[in-house]
Amino acid sequence: MINRKRLAELTAREEKRFLDLHPKSGALFAQAKKVMPGGVPMSWMAKWPGAYPVFVATSKGAKFTDVDGHTYVDFCLGDTGSMTGHSPSATVEAITEQMKHGFTSMLPTEDAVIVSQELAQRFGLPLWQFTVTATDANRHSIRYCRLITGKSKIIVIDKCYHGSVDETFATLDSSGNTIKREGNLGAPVDLDQTTRVVEFNNLAAMENALKKGDVAAILMEPAMTNIGIVLPEEGYLEAVGVLAKKYGAIWIIDETHTISVGPGGMTALYGLKPDMLTIGKAIAGGIPTGTFGMTNDVARQIKERTSREIIDTGGIGSTLAGNSMSLAAMRATLTHVLTASAFEKMVGLGTAWCDGVDSAIKEFNLPWYCSRLGARGEYLFQATAPKTGKEAADAGDFELEQYIHLRMLNDGFLITPFHNMALMSPETTMADVEAHTSAFRKMCADLVEA
Repeated sequence: MINRKRLAELTAREEKRFLDLHPKSGALFAQAKKVMPGGVPMSWMAKWPGAYPVFVATSKGAKFTDVDGHTYVDFCLGDTGSMTGHSPSATVEAITEQMKHGFTSMLPTEDAVIVSQELAQRFGLPLWQFTVTATDANRHSIRYCRLITGKSKIIVIDKCYHGSVDETFATLDSSGNTIKREGNLGAPVDLDQTTRVVEFNNLAAMENALKKGDVAAILMEPAMTNIGIVLPEEGYLEAVGVLAKKYGAIWIIDETHTISVGPGGMTALYGLKPDMLTIGKAIAGGIPTGTFGMTNDVARQIKERTSREIIDTGGIGSTLAGNSMSLAAMRATLTHVLTASAFEKMVGLGTAWCDGVDSAIKEFNLPWYCSRLGARGEYLFQATAPKTGKEAADAGDFELEQYIHLRMLNDGFLITPFHNMALMSPETTMADVEAHTSAFRKMCADLVEA
């Protein structure tokens, strides 16, 4: 239904508007290209729409201001890293105080106890370990699973994302075989040696993958988020947990993004009973951190198979893991920022954001669908909810996405660059949501104009 010639004309208009609006970012980008590949500190930052990334000057709450003086409503929020809003006061205060007493020491602080107690209460797993990122949390969990099961393979969901863990950059080919995912750089081994891939919401495929008897762990999000929001069908998650126990695999749930549904993520919301759980990003207000929880039984089996004499050479942890700065940030964020009342507000705003998107989709008869995940919403370019990662991926339209992202950016709204997703923070307001609804409606009207 989108006229491609019209889309090209609209994109050209927004590209010019972007250049007119962001000369200082352009000047910084010219300097950046001389000292960073692609002019960005991380390669994926080149995916932002426009001729170059917008350079940030300041950020606070649900907004940030660029070097050209333009202020934006931030619905990206660091792709969940700043789910709390930028620089939440309680977290800033805790970090500022901790800075006076040391950044890192390779020794525990009282905060580690308080944070572990809070995580146990939220997610139902009694024992916790800390890392620097959720990637590390996933990587360490996988290593422990191989240790205690003696098995080599892990199962992941097709089109999943769990950070930069090698085993998870796998997908299915047209014949259903596990291969490395498109864009996977420098895989150390063929992915079918380490990984078995199954489609989300496909219990038969999950059981077939487990029947071979060589699976140490199932690593999955309870709802897919990085390829587009894909929600679990009724009973699916509970059935995966049953299958894991039946075939002796350890079930790891990654709540890094799905914490958007509430204080205990989907694990608490659905009453799930994973063997291990990983999370990062949001729980320290944007300070890099990660953590993984486990049952008493998993911890017992790890202890039986590890030696204190060589515990530091096991590939688990790093010298910055569990540092005092990140733990102070986690304590403040969990106890004062990402509270039950904050989630109630955030989920309400997420619902309102999705309602606004749905109203425009209906008004202009667009064959799009808006998925909802608590404080998170996302639209994709098909008329029905996706059931698998492949279906969500096939509903993508890079040309259209680039235009929408650029148009919304020029209008003062930042959404996640990898897909059309918005996240609400405790600092987001209904006025922010309503302003987005108005801008989104105008954008849709321009797209369908004859």
